Amino acid sequence: MSEETVPQQGGTGQPKGLLQQMEELMAALNADLSALDADLQAAGDAGRAAAEEGGQAG
Repeated sequence: MSEETVPQQGGTGQPKGLLQQMEELMAALNADLSALDADLQAAGDAGRAAAEEGGQAG
């Protein structure tokens, strides 16, 4: 499949190349993974704090 057969996307009037599409998808995936990592880190920190409080209460 050549770049000419890739459907045109966006309103720029020029079809995006496959490499450009892949770079954009990878950037979006990286941003999503970074946000997920931050959420998991925050959840882990909250879980550790709760466990420490529970352990000190006894």
